[in-house]
Amino acid sequence: MNLAQAYEAEFSKIMAKQPNQDGLFTLDTELGGDVTGYLLLVDDVPAGFTAITEQPKACFEVCDFYIVPYFRKNKLGRDFITVLFADLGGSWQIKQVAGAEHAVKFWREVIGDYTQQQYAEDTYQDPKWGRVTRQQFRH
Repeated sequence: MNLAQAYEAEFSKIMAKQPNQDGLFTLDTELGGDVTGYLLLVDDVPAGFTAITEQPKACFEVCDFYIVPYFRKNKLGRDFITVLFADLGGSWQIKQVAGAEHAVKFWREVIGDYTQQQYAEDTYQDPKWGRVTRQQFRH
């Protein structure tokens, strides 16, 4: 998916990741298996996507979440993910890598509003991503 390339590019500086000789990034999250992709369309135009992992007993993790900069208004991203929270139910966790303060701010606002501030947050050393901020809640 082309939007996944834009997502990888946006985080390339934080993740110290450069494209290959064809100008493409290796994707950190591949769809398939326990990872499902959801596409946000606005007037039939791809405006964003998310990749969500589902573990047993309805435990979900947002792996990737991206809204095209042009569409980052009118709370489209917030509406997109909160519909998925409601539709899928269960337990959720969302991680943000160190240096992605804009993402931490976004997720705190969205999850805080969605759960009426009833969520847990911590920071820890993730084996894959390094230092991360994590929010967790149960629907």
